[in-house]
Parts: sequence; C-alpha cells; structure tokens
Amino acid sequence: MKKIIPGLLLSVLIPAAGSLTASAQDVRNDADLPQIKENLLYADPSATVLSLDDVLRIALNENTAVKVADKEIERSEYSKKGTYASLFPTVDLVGSYQRTIKKQVMYMDFDMSKFSSLIPGGGSSASGGSGSSASGGDDSSASSGSNGGMEIGRWNTWSGGLSASMPLVNAQLWKSLKISGEGVELAVEKARSSRLQMVSQVKQAFYSVLLAKDAYVVYKDVYDNAVQNYKQTEMKYNAQRASQLEFLRAKSNVANAIPNVYNAASSVDLSLWQLKAVMGVDLDMNIDVAGSLREFADHMFYDIHQNDSLDLSDNSTMRQFEIQTRQAQDNLKLQKYAYIPSLAANFAYQEIAMENNYSFKDYKWSPYSYVGLSLSIPIFSGGKRLNDVRSAKAQAEEIDMQRIDTQRQLAISAKQSLNTMETSMNSYNSAVTAVGLAQKAYDISEKSYNVGRSTITDLNDAQLSLTQARLSESQAIYNFLIAKTGLEQTLGIGFLDEEGKVDLDAGVSSIK
Repeated sequence: MKKIIPGLLLSVLIPAAGSLTASAQDVRNDADLPQIKENLLYADPSATVLSLDDVLRIALNENTAVKVADKEIERSEYSKKGTYASLFPTVDLVGSYQRTIKKQVMYMDFDMSKFSSLIPGGGSSASGGSGSSASGGDDSSASSGSNGGMEIGRWNTWSGGLSASMPLVNAQLWKSLKISGEGVELAVEKARSSRLQMVSQVKQAFYSVLLAKDAYVVYKDVYDNAVQNYKQTEMKYNAQRASQLEFLRAKSNVANAIPNVYNAASSVDLSLWQLKAVMGVDLDMNIDVAGSLREFADHMFYDIHQNDSLDLSDNSTMRQFEIQTRQAQDNLKLQKYAYIPSLAANFAYQEIAMENNYSFKDYKWSPYSYVGLSLSIPIFSGGKRLNDVRSAKAQAEEIDMQRIDTQRQLAISAKQSLNTMETSMNSYNSAVTAVGLAQKAYDISEKSYNVGRSTITDLNDAQLSLTQARLSESQAIYNFLIAKTGLEQTLGIGFLDEEGKVDLDAGVSSIK
C-alpha cells in the first residue's frame, strides 16, 4: 500500500508540472502582437499641404454656394437694367390681317335712291374700281343692305407699320427703378452672407482636421508607450521579475490601443473629405493641412478681447433687413403713387390696304400715322389701390418686427460665443497645467515600474490621465476656435471696405 501511494502522487504531479510548463510556453509563444500599418495616416509625400489661407482662397473660387450667389447678383443686375429700359421709347413693328365675315351696314336719314349710281351694282354705269372685280358672291354682299341700309368696307384688310410709346410722367415707374436698385444691393449682401457662411464652414472643417490629427498623435503615443511597456514587461517576465498577470495586462494594453489609433486615423480621413467638400474641390484630390491647434493657442487671449464687441451693424442678416426695410417703405410709396396721373407720348405709322381679292400686286396701300399724348387719371378701381397700400404697410411693419426679434437672437448668439470662448480659454489653461502634471506622473510611474516599485496598474492609470489631459487641451483649443468662428460670422467680419460697403473681392485678409 505504501508503494502504491508514491506512485499515484508521481502520476498526478508529473502531468500537472507538464501543464504548467506548457502554459508558460504558450505565454511566451504568444508574444507576437498585431501591428498598425506604417503608412496608416497622412504620410503620403505627394499630398498637397494647404494652410488655412490657401484653403480659404480655393474655397472662395470653387465653392458652389459662392458661385450661385454671384449668379444671383448677375440676374438682379439684368433685372435692374430691364427696369431702366422702361424709361426709353418702346418701338414695335406691327402687322395684321382681317377677313370680314359680315360687313357693317350704314343707314342714312335721306333717300338713298338719289345716290344709287354711287353704290356698286346699283346702276349700269357704276364703276367698282379695283374692288369691283370680286366674285359674284362678293358683289352681291356689297349691294345695299335691307331696310335701306348700305354695307361698307371690303372683305380683306391688311395693315403693317411702326408704333412707339414713351412714358413722360409716371411716378410708379420712377419708384420701381429705385426698388430694382435696392434689389441688386440685396443680392450683393446675400452673396456676402454666402461667403461668410462658407468661410465659417471651411474654418470649422479645417479645425476639425487639426483636432482629428491631434487625437491621432495622442492615441499613437499611447500605442507606442504600450508597446514599449510591453517589451519591458516581457523582459521582466522572462527574467521572472514580473508575474504572468502583469505580462498579460501589458499585452492587453497594446491590443486595446490599436482600435483607438485606427479610429483616429479614420476620423482624419473623414475630416479631410468634409474639408474638400466645403471647399468645392474634387473629393479624390490628395491634400493635407498644415499646422496644429497649438499654433492657434498663442492668440486666444488676444482674440477674446479683440472680439468682445457686440456691434451687429455689420451682421449680414441685419444688413439684409435694413435693405428690405427700405424696399418695403419704397413699395408703400409705390402703391400710393398709383393715385397720381400718368402721361405718355405715342406715335404710329401704318400702311393699310382694303381689297376684295388676293391680287397683292394690285393692292393700293394708304398711309396712316399719328403722334399724340396719352393722359391717364385714376378715378375708381374697386378699392384695389387702397388695399395695395394697406398690404404694403402691413409688410413693412412685419419686416420691422422680424428685424427686432432677429437682432435679439443675434445678440444672444454673440454673447454665447463670447462665453464659450472665455470658458474654453480657462479650460485650456487648466488643461495645460494638467498635461504637465500628468506627464510628470507618467514619467515617474514608468521609471518606478521599470525598477519594480510600482505595478502595471499604476502605469495604466498614469497613462490614462495623460491621455485625457492631452485630449482636453486639444478640445479646449478647438472649442475656442469654433466659437470664435461663429462669433465672426455673427458680427459679419469680412468682405467690407473701409467705408463699410460690400467688397466681395476683399480677399482672405479681411476675414481672418
């Protein structure tokens, strides 16, 4: 019995020792880790690197919204020229043809038989002239009408000539010319609004690319640190100075860091696509952006005090309301001017031929012309003019109420942007301090872990704090720039000359 027990113990302990050895061997053989691609991100040397100025210049030339706004200006100017054309004479070539179905009958209050010799077909010696050569049906219809009446005219009437008219006194026309000019001004201001909106979108897309690139750098550093710590842990594990748990956690940290790197790289690609879309360039164009968010951090304190004014006089929406208010007031006057008489000059010259046949070469053409004045005095229109005046007045009041409400909303938006800028600047200052402290803490934890005075858990906590601090720093700068961009659009900064007039060729320098 005593011999059997040692044999059983050996039969149990030997396989167990073998399994432990195999487990340790599996850990060592599983040392290969998934690697990220070397050219994962924007390492293409053929990419065209663009600064913010370059991106804005390209967008101002290629953006679809800007091109549409320019076409609207062109259309408004053509419409204005068409309105001014109403001041000039209107000349038309006119022509007409009439075929008489039933002739008019004229009656006289004296004995028509005394003039029977003058009526076609009324006497044997009558001469019908060129019109007497008509067919028998035509001659019979040209005879005296019933009840002693006489048919007049001929079957075919041809006329052709020139007519002209020109307004001399027309208050409504003069006022409409001014409204057309304001329409062009409104189109120009809308084009400026499109440019401001496009600039805001391009800036936001540009800053999004920088934020995505900063996030990629942060997660790439996390991955590199995880790989470096894994190598240190592997060496310590092989030297039996680290436990299997620490080795597995170090390996897990590397695997967990890889998805964040790929997600960050994908965000950079998507941000670049969005930037190309708002620029209006080909989406397959290989571009990259220059700079980093930290380059804009140096101007944050200056920018928040430079843009703390809430003057909305240059806001595009308010300027459009100002133009629309003038248009509404002029439209009200336009409707009131409908009560004023109008005077026009007229001229016409025509050649007329009246025959019973279609022998054009034998036609006798008679000239007819006149020149004169036409006076129109409004008297009664069923209340139309009065209601038009009331409608124009209601429209002017509506625009004024909308202007007041919009001004309030814009003031709130500008104040919110200023508060966001101030909050982001304070967050940035705190994040800078946090990054410095987190970096020192990570360096200490890394050295402590290498000498065996701390665990992998302490090192992971330090790495997480450093990652969060660096991301918070970039996010604070990004939030500041986005709020500043929104404030600039609200204040209407850009595309104005020194006199405050719209200058669509002002370039990028006026919007920075």
